[in-house]
Amino acid sequence: MKKQLSTYPLRLPASLKAAVTEISRADGTSINQFVTTAVAEKISAMRTAEFFTERASRADIEAARRVLRRSGGQAPEPEDGLGE
Repeated sequence: MKKQLSTYPLRLPASLKAAVTEISRADGTSINQFVTTAVAEKISAMRTAEFFTERASRADIEAARRVLRRSGGQAPEPEDGLGE
């Protein structure tokens, strides 16, 4: 399957473009690849925040507290330690 690409004329302040040029050159990538990755990272961060906000709105805090307060289970085994 062929990827569909679209172009977008991007205007950047000269100082920002200079920084992108410097970083992408040092990283061995193109400016286009740098900007594409930066946009993808931003979208990912925003969608992650939306996901957790939506999940938090459905949270039952009292149910979580009941789980944390319950007794039972067994003590950790000696080999469960951090090996300090």
